[in-house]
Amino acid sequence: MTRKGASNVEDLTMSVNERILRDVHSIYTDPKDGLVTIAKDIGIELIAPRKKINILLIGNHSAGKSSFINWYIEETVQRTGVAIETQGFTLVTSGKKRESLLGNATLHLYPQLKGLSSFQNSLEYLGTEITTSKQKQFSLITFIDTPGLVDGDMKYPFDVNNAILWFGEISDLIFVFFDPIGQALCKRTLNIVEKLNENHGNKINFYLSKSDEAGSDSDRQKVLMQIVQELCKRPGLNKAGFEMLTIYIPTLQEKKTRCVNQIEDVCKQVERTIKQTIQNTLNSLEKDSDLIINRINEKIKLDNKTRSDNLSRSLKSSFFVLSSFILLLSIGIANVPQILLDKYLGNNVASQIKTNIADPYKQFGEFLPNDYRPYFLPILISIALILFFISKLINKKKPTMSKKQLKSLNERREYLQNSIKNKKKKLYDEYLQQSVIDFEHTK
Repeated sequence: MTRKGASNVEDLTMSVNERILRDVHSIYTDPKDGLVTIAKDIGIELIAPRKKINILLIGNHSAGKSSFINWYIEETVQRTGVAIETQGFTLVTSGKKRESLLGNATLHLYPQLKGLSSFQNSLEYLGTEITTSKQKQFSLITFIDTPGLVDGDMKYPFDVNNAILWFGEISDLIFVFFDPIGQALCKRTLNIVEKLNENHGNKINFYLSKSDEAGSDSDRQKVLMQIVQELCKRPGLNKAGFEMLTIYIPTLQEKKTRCVNQIEDVCKQVERTIKQTIQNTLNSLEKDSDLIINRINEKIKLDNKTRSDNLSRSLKSSFFVLSSFILLLSIGIANVPQILLDKYLGNNVASQIKTNIADPYKQFGEFLPNDYRPYFLPILISIALILFFISKLINKKKPTMSKKQLKSLNERREYLQNSIKNKKKKLYDEYLQQSVIDFEHTK
């Protein structure tokens, strides 16, 4: 199958939202005409938008993070249980084939993780699980599963706190799971949540996981109150509208429970974030295109001004050069014997030169006091030389762009104004059309 044919098949299997994010990412990362490359050439640093959103899951051990991921993708990828000794950070994402990557292979897949210093000597605790699942919205998601957090003397082979905070920076959503039958009030978890809330409070969502195992309604309510009260003691977390959903993993043989399972609300939150990310990505595409176009216009305008300034300098320099030349020519002619002028130029021409140049030169010299007349010639020569050096100083031109560079800038500006903006409009129309279809289906 040709590459074009393979691309067509891939487009058919992709959702509209997935293809939009992929196409926008390609517009930024194309090695020749990508926005990142064009922006870099004119002194602007751009970061290409991701093709997927990142969802960070944190909580105490056995809080149900891995079970939630397995349920969402409808595939058993993450091991579940209470063992915590060997857990690390795992990125779970959708791909063309099932793979498990560790250490350097994960860094190769996600180069941005090289900025994560916590794993410099513990790469074996950083892994990636790639699965072919496309359930729900998984093709647009990378789950970041974190180690179960515990208090006491538990030591991790890496700086788990800083690692979680670092992943919080690159995540679009942060899910905090509290286990009602485990260490729901684990201080390490609460401390990290408090720290994350300082800069990413709008990303954080709290869930009481395994809520069907919390006992009676009153027991579950007590657990919820304890967790909420403990969270609200932390600065920044005691805000109005605090919400904690009760969720549990649905099974074919569900136990009888009066607990309301709000796990579908989690999926809706993911969907809203994906839609918002697509809108933000399309808006950023237009904003970044305008930024580059404006910078190109500024560079061309500055180059035109520089050329105008250089022309002005050249004209001023030419004036001083011409003045210096005329003065030196006058000195030379005035000091040539009249006999030689008559001989080589003829009487008429020699007479004109004598009247217009030699006589005024001598008359000007006669105005000087007798003591200064011997210096008349050196002074005039010095003035002529000074005029010449002034012309050189004035004529220091600033560099300008070559015709090839100007042509390239104009071509790129036209490409951004026409091609990129048309692509953005087309993608936005497709997104709106898909949104309308989704809305009709929800009626």
